[in-house]
Amino acid sequence: MTARSRLTLLYTALVLAAGLMLTVLTYLLFFRSMRLLIEDAVARLLALAVPALLVMAVVAGLIGWLVAGRILRPIRTIADTANRLSTENLSERVPVGRPADELAALAITINSMLDRIQDAVAERDRVLGSQRLFVANAAHELRTPLTTMRTAIDVTLDGEPDRAELVAMAGDIAAAVDTSRRTLDGLLILARSHAGPLRREPVDLATVAAAAVAASAGRAADVAVILEADLRRAPACGEPVLLERMAGNLLDNALRYNHDGGHVTVTCGIAEGYAFLRVVNTGPRVTPEEHQRLFEPFVRGAANGTRGAGLGLSIVGAVVTAHDGELFSVPRSGGGMDITVTLPPALPVAGTPG
Repeated sequence: MTARSRLTLLYTALVLAAGLMLTVLTYLLFFRSMRLLIEDAVARLLALAVPALLVMAVVAGLIGWLVAGRILRPIRTIADTANRLSTENLSERVPVGRPADELAALAITINSMLDRIQDAVAERDRVLGSQRLFVANAAHELRTPLTTMRTAIDVTLDGEPDRAELVAMAGDIAAAVDTSRRTLDGLLILARSHAGPLRREPVDLATVAAAAVAASAGRAADVAVILEADLRRAPACGEPVLLERMAGNLLDNALRYNHDGGHVTVTCGIAEGYAFLRVVNTGPRVTPEEHQRLFEPFVRGAANGTRGAGLGLSIVGAVVTAHDGELFSVPRSGGGMDITVTLPPALPVAGTPG
């Protein structure tokens, strides 16, 4: 039976029960006051009460049917709205009626649920679109060095190459292999940072930054860039390997996008309870359009040409996100970038003070 039919039967049963109770009560009162005429009075009472009770039951059933339909109308509206919804059309909402009763609360709850579903579908579409673009770019980046190797082999072996030509071909192939390796390493780091919860342990960003500065000192000298560091204790919590790659990529980016006689300044410490690592570098001006895309995979700055895999800053962003941190980046007015990473502080170990 439908809800409307059940409500109708319930209303009718209640009316019949009330009618019977009223009839019994009337009979008892009438019996006490009219003892002498009881048989004739009872007969007349039953003759009048039974048809009246049947008429009341029919009228109650009709009224119950109309009232049940009125009460259940918002539920039918909710059902009709739900039937019209699909993954392509989630914009429609259930109208919220007055007064603010249980049905209105149900409509509000369903609309809130639809808002969350719509947001989740939009986020899913954004992620899928980003993944498709990422896969396409990754395929292109990996195909380019393969094409370079194949071209070098075909051109060199088209004839009778001498030793110098073979050595040149080997150099081209080695450079292409190195490019592929860097791209694959970057892809593996990105995949690892998106793989789920990380195995975290206490890490001092000062130690991580010091290692990155030491590893970049020789390259800074080669490109005539002054590398300065002010590293203060910055306890955080995370996976050391990923944080080391993050710091290394920040320094690599600062040196790659620089000029002779430029500067790179690395600082770290604690600010407002959060560990931070800041890398500031001179270099070419970065336009707002370039700045918006610098942290996307396979995006290279205009001044860098085709060098590098274009994964450095995207890896930085992914590592920061995986560690529940924040990344702040602004182009400097005189050229170069100012990038700051903040990470939640390390949790105190049980049983230690503070």
